[in-house]
Amino acid sequence: MITGVSDIEAVRVELTEKLKQGIDYSRDMSDDDVRELIDTMIFKESRKRLLSLSQREYLSRELFHSVRKLDVLQDLVDDPEITEIMINGPDRIFIEKAGKLVRSSVRFDSKEKLEDVIQRIVSSCNRVVNESSPIVDARLSNGSRVNAVLAPVALNGPILTIRRFPDKPIGIEDLISFGSLTEEISEWLSVLVRARYNIFISGGTGSGKTTFLNALSNFIPQDERIITIEDSAELQILRIPNIVRMETRNANVEGCSEITIRDLIRSSLRMRPDRIIVGEVRGGEAIDMMQCLNTGHDGSMSTGHANSARDMLSRLENMILMGVELPLPAIRQQIASGIDVIVHLGRIRDRSRKVLDISEVDGYEDGTIITHSVFRFEETGEQDGKVLGNIIRVGQLEHTDKLRAAGFEPEGF
Repeated sequence: MITGVSDIEAVRVELTEKLKQGIDYSRDMSDDDVRELIDTMIFKESRKRLLSLSQREYLSRELFHSVRKLDVLQDLVDDPEITEIMINGPDRIFIEKAGKLVRSSVRFDSKEKLEDVIQRIVSSCNRVVNESSPIVDARLSNGSRVNAVLAPVALNGPILTIRRFPDKPIGIEDLISFGSLTEEISEWLSVLVRARYNIFISGGTGSGKTTFLNALSNFIPQDERIITIEDSAELQILRIPNIVRMETRNANVEGCSEITIRDLIRSSLRMRPDRIIVGEVRGGEAIDMMQCLNTGHDGSMSTGHANSARDMLSRLENMILMGVELPLPAIRQQIASGIDVIVHLGRIRDRSRKVLDISEVDGYEDGTIITHSVFRFEETGEQDGKVLGNIIRVGQLEHTDKLRAAGFEPEGF
């Protein structure tokens, strides 16, 4: 009878190879067919080695995961408390759980097994990754964000990073309970969204930009037509019935041409959108996004990486210059005219995510985009490793024409 962990692992590796040889690749085997094949193999093995019930269940689960799921990663992906999975080669796997980064005990049997999982993920969303195109963004069926990097770019083995989103989309009420923002700011933003202010969300990596954008979208009236444009589809906008979701496509060896965010933004203008939501702007598509904001698509939203609301404006200038040669004053005028409000998010030292600043864009004057803060997070101290502070009002919304046009009373707002 098998008792040691190393012994059962040896059986798992042996049965995995037998399973791969036993699968009939000439026909499309269903999951039930594969499970039946696995059960037969385990039954035969159990008669030889006297496997316990728990060992048979373990082998059944792991064997199925190895050929139809994500192998050793499946249990990590299924764990709702894990928010990030970082694979730095086959035997160095780290996870983020409850805001803390720890090394996982799981590992792949070989580099080839990890590469098989990466190819399985990438092919499921019609993308390609190989030595000639070693970097790819993809997603899992549950909406998790995936980035994979292979040799020759990755030097310590195939690199896979999975950002796992909650099974139930996080709403504004959840963000309030987490302390990310207050009831006052929630009500304030809900009015801005309904009044069709153009809102840009900025923040660093892992600050919660996509989650916040998804939560804000719940304030959009249900009778509008929304178009979402993303590199990898992550937004979960459930309340809007008239929604078009579009995703970029990489070029591949079969002759399919690349479809960029710029292509999708241009196409979306012919789809009669009320609002356009771009998951994130990273480059030359910023000019197309600004043109959307300046051509009658009020209420549109997007996100971008930056260290502050002010830095976001500078980054947008640089990104626009990547896509088109324009005089800097013209670019700044486009930005000042297109964006109404910037919401800046941050992940502070206790690992919590908060709204750090909400700024209104006042306009363009003397070669500079003028802004002022309306809300700002201010620290008051620290207790038991937790940062204390409040999000306070430090200014007023100056441009209220859209409020009046939408039927809201700006006095006191």
